[in-house]
Amino acid sequence: MEPRTIYGRVLTYILLIVGSCAFVFPFVWMLGTSLKPIEQTNTMPPRWVPYDYKATLNGRYQPVIRDNNPLTAPVLVVRMTEGPQAGIKRVIGVDEYKDGKARTVIAGSTEWLGATLLYRAEPGWYYVKERKETEQIDAPAEWDLLPPEKIDGRARLFWENYPNAIRKMGTTRVWIPFLGERTIPLFFLYLRNSLIVCTLGVIGTVISSALAAYSLAKIPWRGRGVLFAVTLATMMVPFPVLMVPMYALFKTFGWVGTLLPLWVPPALGTGFNIFLLRQFFLTIPRDLSEAARIDGCSEFGIFWRIILPLSRPALAVVALFHFLYAWNDFLGPLLYLTRRETFTLSLGLQAYQSQQGGVDWSSLMAASTLVCVPIIVLFFFTQKTFIRGIATTGIKG
Repeated sequence: MEPRTIYGRVLTYILLIVGSCAFVFPFVWMLGTSLKPIEQTNTMPPRWVPYDYKATLNGRYQPVIRDNNPLTAPVLVVRMTEGPQAGIKRVIGVDEYKDGKARTVIAGSTEWLGATLLYRAEPGWYYVKERKETEQIDAPAEWDLLPPEKIDGRARLFWENYPNAIRKMGTTRVWIPFLGERTIPLFFLYLRNSLIVCTLGVIGTVISSALAAYSLAKIPWRGRGVLFAVTLATMMVPFPVLMVPMYALFKTFGWVGTLLPLWVPPALGTGFNIFLLRQFFLTIPRDLSEAARIDGCSEFGIFWRIILPLSRPALAVVALFHFLYAWNDFLGPLLYLTRRETFTLSLGLQAYQSQQGGVDWSSLMAASTLVCVPIIVLFFFTQKTFIRGIATTGIKG
């Protein structure tokens, strides 16, 4: 029911905008984090626009990482000339240096060791260190304390996080037709596996669900009501209840460790898809089928030439629903896939997060964005058909 007053419409739009922002915000946050350097991902308060900083360290102008908080008190930067830290640059308090010596704590005792005063850093200065390449991350980084005017900063999106995320996932050697054995990033292997599972599952579930739904909607036969009720009952059984018997069954078949358990069961029809298509088929006038039957068309011919062309929006909805489910499925691949070469994107993303140890949020969000983008693009191009299919699906029966 549409609101009848201007205040009702305004309130409706406000609620819709707030709800839309709530749903879009996680994706915007993920996308924004994927374009930041790692040191700017967990800043407080959050930094919405990433910045690229450059400064001169040891006579070389280079990219640097700037600390988020400036100094609040003066400090001294010295270079030790004695003790186990000889030659190392340190930051100490103003009262920790006198007569060419710096106070140092060694094995729990305080000692005054020789040090050379380099300069005094004032409040408002920033700690900076060089930004290192991924391959040099374990090497010691140069650092310094610099005033704000000596640090150049500009807003920049770090698009290199995406190829870096793909590279960090690792590589593997596969055989490619006409090219032979090649080394490719694991991301593309995961992508191939996901596309195989989604494509075969979509083709199978659309065909099998359409055939079952047509028989339940258009062909009168004894017991179809009971079978339809049993089909609906399968929707009430959660997957965790079936995990153990299904795993034992697929292990007997020798399918564990392959992609078969992920696309063969949906290809045999699912309760929700059968229900959805049956309800749509019931909205198609029976007169069309009767006219075709009088003209000598077979039952399969009626299904193929009349029912399916009129059901394209509903078939598109079924295909899109299953594609989304298969693409995002994590529990199934986690249960059945045992080798890295068979991982799908959802499982590969979890494995990538585990192998990193500490969470590299910028690379992880970049990889997550790459996983989500195909779904968003798919829905963008199919939204009109999807909405039409949902709107025209009947509820009679």
